[in-house]
Amino acid sequence: MQGPDVLGAVLLLGVQLRALWPAAAVEVHTSREVDAVNGTNLRLKCTFSSSRPISQHLSVTWNFQPEDLSSHEPVFYYLKEPYKLSAGRFKERVTWDGNIERNDVSIVIWNLQPTDNGTFTCQVKNPPDVDGTIGEVRLRVVRKVHFSEIHFLAVAIGSACVLMIIVVTVVIICRHHRKKVQAKRIEVADTEL
Repeated sequence: MQGPDVLGAVLLLGVQLRALWPAAAVEVHTSREVDAVNGTNLRLKCTFSSSRPISQHLSVTWNFQPEDLSSHEPVFYYLKEPYKLSAGRFKERVTWDGNIERNDVSIVIWNLQPTDNGTFTCQVKNPPDVDGTIGEVRLRVVRKVHFSEIHFLAVAIGSACVLMIIVVTVVIICRHHRKKVQAKRIEVADTEL
């Protein structure tokens, strides 16, 4: 065999072997950016997919990198059960809100503060799937919600509903008044006869 033929044979063999032993990898899915109001609670959603069934040794690690790019801080850890932090800015402020059977490893952060601005990472390891993507969510804590199209739509729909209720009420009152007037005319006409 010559050089190009050997290379082709090696590539073909590699493709066939890859099909027999699929790569072990976990894919993690999160929102890219989230805005939340200061003082509220927020569910940071994180889901995953794995080429293997869920392992007894599945682990979930949530970390936080502040906006000033100082060192990473632990937020939450899961291995067979949720583990709460014993120290740090997220102590007593993070709870597990996931469901491993549904590939959901979400958490809730309570009482958001401006110091929580930064990037949260969600990493899932499902042995033997230990490599893969790491989910990242950039959080922005704002003082109040900006007026958006959704708010405008909610106000428009709410106003339309109130207007419809007013119109229906006026129609009912007018019909009731008209019936009273007609009944009175009939009564007057009957007494005149």
